[in-house]
Amino acid sequence: MKELTPKKRKSDEKIFDAVVNSLAAIILVVVLYPLLYIVSASFSDPALVLNGEVLLLPKQITFEAYKNVFQNAQIWNGYGNTIVYTLVGTAINLIMTTLAAYPLSRPDMPGRGVIMFFVTLTMFFSGGLIPSYLLVKNLGMVDTMWALVIPGAIATYNLIVMRTYFQSNIPWEIQEAAHIDGCSNWKLLTHVILPLSKPILAVMVLFYAVGHWNSYFNALIYIRSKDMYPLQLVLREVLMVSQADSFDSNVGLESKVLLAESMKYVVIIISSLPVLVMYPFVQKHFVKGVMIGSLKG
Repeated sequence: MKELTPKKRKSDEKIFDAVVNSLAAIILVVVLYPLLYIVSASFSDPALVLNGEVLLLPKQITFEAYKNVFQNAQIWNGYGNTIVYTLVGTAINLIMTTLAAYPLSRPDMPGRGVIMFFVTLTMFFSGGLIPSYLLVKNLGMVDTMWALVIPGAIATYNLIVMRTYFQSNIPWEIQEAAHIDGCSNWKLLTHVILPLSKPILAVMVLFYAVGHWNSYFNALIYIRSKDMYPLQLVLREVLMVSQADSFDSNVGLESKVLLAESMKYVVIIISSLPVLVMYPFVQKHFVKGVMIGSLKG
């Protein structure tokens, strides 16, 4: 096989870098353009948006859609509910997943292979919607916050990722040394394992928090009181009402249609903004945790 000269190798590397950078730029444009379009459309005259005249930058800036959305008291109530559900639910998820993943990562745990088999089985088979509802109802959790945070306390995929991280990145010798020094299992978890697991903990926080923030289907099933609606369900109600009003031929048909069009973009922005703000703070740990936790082991 002919060996490449240093000059030829350098030329090939430049071509490779150029191809990779070009592909990355294309992907960046594909990902960013819809986001920029939604932001521009939310500030633009809805008539221009419907006519396809808004392509990138906003035209004839207006805040009428934002005014209508934020004047709705249910929006703020939904924000408060979702923040509570996300904080409480993520805390429960993190505690339960850690307490399940760490024992299953230890080679001295008897029967862990059988347990992992049944845990993995739940990724492919479930009881279904009706049995799940009957279970939640019999536990007295319908129309309570617990119906949204308890049934999904542990996600099987996240459990497997965290267990793999513990197995791959925390040497068993460290744990044995801690036991020899008189460290109990609880102290070993809190003083040794968790401080070494910040990347995977950040990943779990992001996964679970985003899941709770975007969730609306469970609330649609289990929550009856509108005062307990999460943000996503409130925005769904607001959007449906605005669209229904747009068909009211008695009052400003055209203006209501245009307002409903703008509100669609506004609700997308206000429901996505907290997650977009949170992500940069955990990005470093997120990338490291996903790569190590899912590829090793």
